[in-house]
Amino acid sequence: MAERRAQPGEPGGSNAEWFTRARRVIPGGVDSPVRSFASVGGVPYTIVSGEGPYVVDAEGRRYIDLVQSYGAVLLGHAHPVVTEAVAAAAARGTTFGAPTEGEVLLAEAICARMAGCEQVRLVSSGTEAAMSAVRLARGVTGRDRVVKFDGCYHGHSDGLLAGGGSGVAMLGLPGSAGVPPGAVADTVVVPYNVVPAVDERVACAIVEPVAANMNLVPPAPGFLQGLRAACDAAGALLVFDEVISGFRLGPGGATALSGVTPDLWCFGKVIGGGLPVGAFGGRREVMAALAPEGPVYQAGTLSGNPLATAAGLAVLGHVGAADYDALAARAAVFAKDLEAAVAAGGLAVTAPAVGPLVGLFVATGSGAYGAVPLEAPRDYQGAKALAGNGVYPRFFHAMLRRGVALAPGAYEVLFPGLAHDEGVLARVVDAAGEAAAEVAAELAAELAAPGTEG
Repeated sequence: MAERRAQPGEPGGSNAEWFTRARRVIPGGVDSPVRSFASVGGVPYTIVSGEGPYVVDAEGRRYIDLVQSYGAVLLGHAHPVVTEAVAAAAARGTTFGAPTEGEVLLAEAICARMAGCEQVRLVSSGTEAAMSAVRLARGVTGRDRVVKFDGCYHGHSDGLLAGGGSGVAMLGLPGSAGVPPGAVADTVVVPYNVVPAVDERVACAIVEPVAANMNLVPPAPGFLQGLRAACDAAGALLVFDEVISGFRLGPGGATALSGVTPDLWCFGKVIGGGLPVGAFGGRREVMAALAPEGPVYQAGTLSGNPLATAAGLAVLGHVGAADYDALAARAAVFAKDLEAAVAAGGLAVTAPAVGPLVGLFVATGSGAYGAVPLEAPRDYQGAKALAGNGVYPRFFHAMLRRGVALAPGAYEVLFPGLAHDEGVLARVVDAAGEAAAEVAAELAAELAAPGTEG
């Protein structure tokens, strides 16, 4: 009798066995480099299921999950509001290649919540949203040059990979092979939190209004306001990439938080309720340049997919302003408690928080990075110095052994969501204190070993 293999959704086999199988048929064994353990070492876990704040791997181990699909999951895994909406939509048909009610309803929901955004075009990913927004800005202005900020990640389209954070930074890549010089000839990379020179050659400046792909770097006071003024003076468009921050920070995203309104937005993650989706939107007169009304072409067979719109509508309809306020308050306490626990364990640390987004930078407790606490970075160079110090991989594995799953890369943020109650977050804090003590002891022992230079 043939051996029965584990089916999707049920534990079976080891993580190592699944990774070996994956590497035979998937480059690097992963379908996105940020899932790789390349920068932290070891074998990635293979997830078979999730519920609320937890995920379960192929070996049956349960982890508190602070990845939450890199921010796409807000209510927690397998929330019944989402799963029931998706099941009902699937029963009616999964894709039609024709207009559907769901895409209209989701577009209305986005525009109603994001002040100044009058129209949106749904797409299938954040990458597609960003590349389309840039094309639209170029088409509207008749200009070619794009200003982007070092360490901000706007997807893997050719012209926007230069100076990208996230997985590009995690793997130590300056950009990507396969991108010809001409593709980035009109991309200008400038430091985050510094208002750049914007002239009449610039079509748009694209920015993460809260940088969450170089770990977490908040906007400095006046930065976004200054960028808005610089774009206005030059006749360039301002593009906010709110793929992460949009509908995560609150119903109005970073726009409401900062009081700065861009000309175009990029959305993703939360608006799909955990299914693949993206969107870009803006003022009606800008969006009017898109085909079929205007000369800027963009298209997608699965854009506005009925399952994704159903899931996104379920999430947006389920979460109110009070929920966002409560989550932000809980995350603020969590960040402070996390800092205190890691510092007490003997590592230098800073855990910046913006709304429900929480960063985590760790370093040795003395030496080049100074005493506890660390100063939070203001730009990519500061973030890179901390992310590359070699401490995070140790801390990551120490947390994993204690049943807490962080992202396998020092450039990502933590995503506590509505399913992470005070008790769950308290267990994370306890684990972090133990993990920090373990790592600090390892580092001290290595430093004290014979032949080790001080």
